[in-house]
Amino acid sequence: MRLLEQAKVEYKHYSYANTDAISGVEVAEVLGQNVDKVFKTLVTVGKSGEHYVFVVPVAEELDLKKAANAVGEKSIAMVKSKELLGLTGYIHGGCSPIGMKKFFQTVIHQSAEDFDTIIFSGGKIGYQVEVSLEGLRKVIAFTTTDIIV
Repeated sequence: MRLLEQAKVEYKHYSYANTDAISGVEVAEVLGQNVDKVFKTLVTVGKSGEHYVFVVPVAEELDLKKAANAVGEKSIAMVKSKELLGLTGYIHGGCSPIGMKKFFQTVIHQSAEDFDTIIFSGGKIGYQVEVSLEGLRKVIAFTTTDIIV
């Protein structure tokens, strides 16, 4: 959220810390939000050894073939949870596309373009931020395409 403030990006933040919500779908329900507007951040590694970030709706599944194609890799695999903190600075369930230790090529599912704003993790379990794609572009570079099953 600090990065958004520094870049003067308008955002809303939500907390669900005092709930039993675990899955992204449960988080969307607790927040009273359209499940298609709430996104999860997935970190992958390509056959080349490069890491990539994919942001998809919480109720959807990343299509590894489409994702690999989107970043020009032969294949990609999900990063193991135990590697996530050292690589990104975030833990499983609290991974955000902004504020990672290092910038990784980022692809957001094209359905994000259907909304004025999207919601994703604020970088800590229990916190979400809502921001426009235009605002998000002020803090990270990304492309959009079809990357779900």
